[in-house]
Amino acid sequence: MLTAIIDYESGNLHSAHKAFERMARETGTGEVTVTADADVVARADRLVLPGDGAFPACMAALKGAGGLYDAMVEAVEEKGRPFLGICVGMQLMASIGREYKDTPGLGWIDGEVTEIAPSDPKLKVPHMGWNDLVIDHPHKVFDGLETGDHTYFVHSYHMAVTDQAERLAHVDYGCEVTAIIGRDTMLGMQFHPEKSQTTGLRLISNFLNWKP
Repeated sequence: MLTAIIDYESGNLHSAHKAFERMARETGTGEVTVTADADVVARADRLVLPGDGAFPACMAALKGAGGLYDAMVEAVEEKGRPFLGICVGMQLMASIGREYKDTPGLGWIDGEVTEIAPSDPKLKVPHMGWNDLVIDHPHKVFDGLETGDHTYFVHSYHMAVTDQAERLAHVDYGCEVTAIIGRDTMLGMQFHPEKSQTTGLRLISNFLNWKP
């Protein structure tokens, strides 16, 4: 099995690669590669889309990256390949992003990406650091995990989903902040699983072993 981490020059590729490679080795779930080659994305068994930066810039970079966008969309929409978006990679799954300017997303999860607005003025934006997951809906990605397990966040925008069944987990930060989304063969994590120690490694392992 081949897991492709998509390199469109937007994301923490080194840390993600190390974490996914470690868990693939420990669980016997095949090879992990970082790639900017559309042909590799097209034949991969699983896809991971990281993302750091602003929504419009990340979407523009993905669409301008030598056929990666089309190969990824075909693999997910037509071939049903398991997909994981991380941080802005998750946000790109939304219908629209409202960071700086309205920018269409992939439309895989109906919703919009808006700025976090904590009710407590003492809570600063960006939302940065550890926070406890609240699991909203059961999913195989949560095997071995429970509400209260914590993950590491660095972000100022989050996704407000239309269908609450597609919000699998959230955290509290003076408001409910979407942490994990999913439907069909698609998953997204707002936090960085590669930086989230034991919980993050377990989530990565569960994704690699997930059979939608």
